[in-house]
Amino acid sequence: MRDITLKQIAETLGISITTVSKALKGYPDVSPKTRKAVLELAQSLSYTPNSFAVNLRTKESRTIGLIIPEVVHHFFSNVINGIIDEAEKNGYLVIILQSNESLELEKKQVELLMQKRVDGIIMSLSNESNDDEHIRDILRKEVPFVMFDKISKLIPCSKVIINDQKAAFNAVQHLIQKGCKKIAHIRGPVNPQNAIDRFLGYKKALEQNGIPFDSKLVYTCKNVTFEEGLAFGKQIAIEHPDVDGIFVITDLVAVGVLAHFNEIGLKVPEQVKVIGFSNWFMSQVITPKLSTVDQPSFEMGVQSFKLLLEEINTKKELHPFQPRTIELETSVIERDSTSKN
Repeated sequence: MRDITLKQIAETLGISITTVSKALKGYPDVSPKTRKAVLELAQSLSYTPNSFAVNLRTKESRTIGLIIPEVVHHFFSNVINGIIDEAEKNGYLVIILQSNESLELEKKQVELLMQKRVDGIIMSLSNESNDDEHIRDILRKEVPFVMFDKISKLIPCSKVIINDQKAAFNAVQHLIQKGCKKIAHIRGPVNPQNAIDRFLGYKKALEQNGIPFDSKLVYTCKNVTFEEGLAFGKQIAIEHPDVDGIFVITDLVAVGVLAHFNEIGLKVPEQVKVIGFSNWFMSQVITPKLSTVDQPSFEMGVQSFKLLLEEINTKKELHPFQPRTIELETSVIERDSTSKN
């Protein structure tokens, strides 16, 4: 069955297509009698507006694109929820794409969203992102664009971030206040800015507390996985049995570390204290419960969409848009992995 058109409604009622369109939109210059006839016929015929045609007229798709490194991660799933929640309030549909931490896939997804003529793009960079030409293409074409979490400081666009260096500093400071004197760090890959900043926060906390930095105590994740946590936990226990504190790039990896320590009978927090990052739900169900840095992921999603919508509306009115950066607060959550009960 073919879709009902405005032309068919107009011909049935013997009025113009313009009058039908105005009646459906509630224009005051259409008489109540005509409006009632149009609405009743449209309902009886199950008429729905042709969104594609509307988009062509308005040059709006009411759709935005979201590119994230991975969907399964608790942090990103919460960000998605925040973006969708705010988008629905404002009548937008969200296309969600997953880059799988691949730069090549990320480039293809940016191209796809541009071809789909989305009204704007929200993005967290993949770990492989060391080439920003595809991002700069978004800006050249003046498509509203917001980065969150894993960003590039070189891209002049709006961003929603936390102060990763400060958050990491506070996490390591927490370990030091708990008596740790030899602290290892399991860091993220070398490209993402947040991994760099968390590493710098770790070093700064050691420096300010008079603890010498030892590069042999830094272990670098390639994919930031549970399995890497298991492997690095094993390495630390063998290579540096006197390590009494570990700051881990994210909770998923930290849970792997704890799993290995539980397996070999290394007591946490008595022998070694462990703190993660992001406040993943698993941090509360692992034994011992994991101390962590709480990252406001849902709010990051909400603010990312609000910033994007602000840019969309500003450019729609042909006004210049000045990118803004929103920095959200974090906090250390102390649990059993750093505290004796």
